Amino acid sequence: MSAQHAVEQSLLKAAEVIEEQLDAEIDRIDHADADELDRLREQRLRLFKKQTEQKRELLAQGHGHYTEVADEKEFFAKCKDTARVVCHFSRDSTFRCKIVDKHLAELARKHVEAKFVKVNVEKSPFLCEKLSVRVLPTIIIFKNGKNEDRIVGFDDLGGVDDFSTEMLEWRLGKTGVIDHSGEEPDTLKTKQKKTILLGKRSIRGGGSDSDDSDDD
Repeated sequence: MSAQHAVEQSLLKAAEVIEEQLDAEIDRIDHADADELDRLREQRLRLFKKQTEQKRELLAQGHGHYTEVADEKEFFAKCKDTARVVCHFSRDSTFRCKIVDKHLAELARKHVEAKFVKVNVEKSPFLCEKLSVRVLPTIIIFKNGKNEDRIVGFDDLGGVDDFSTEMLEWRLGKTGVIDHSGEEPDTLKTKQKKTILLGKRSIRGGGSDSDDSDDD
């Protein structure tokens, strides 16, 4: 047997060994994948059952609806009993507050993990003073009873009245008060750039009303 032939035979045997090893590994992975899929199915089923039970409990506690609190006492009770609260400080005569109402009502149905409420500023002057609410609409985010963040007017939402529910959802998601990790809407980026080009707007021109404004 020539040296070249011997090398070829060795390479052939090595290739056969490698092929057998690959076949064995593929077979092992196939079986492992099947087992892993079964485990994943069981985990997902347990998670689904847990989430369903949690959702049922939250709905029983008033989540899933956008409601107005009757007074300051009720407001403090809701913040104490609920880990995540989105609170809209509004006034019935303020047009832009009605825009926020529409979006929050939709988000309340979608994100039952948080409680969505609104406070009539005319009925809760002490609370507004305590939280320094000066511009309407104002949305304040509470987590574990603490004031975590706020959205004042529409400047964070593109500075326009016709912002989408997705914009508000994205902004609330940034605070962690709702479970939402989507990217910033492209339309928001576009409108923000347009606002910058038009120059800095005043509070009233930027889509919000001062609490002392008579332009409601």
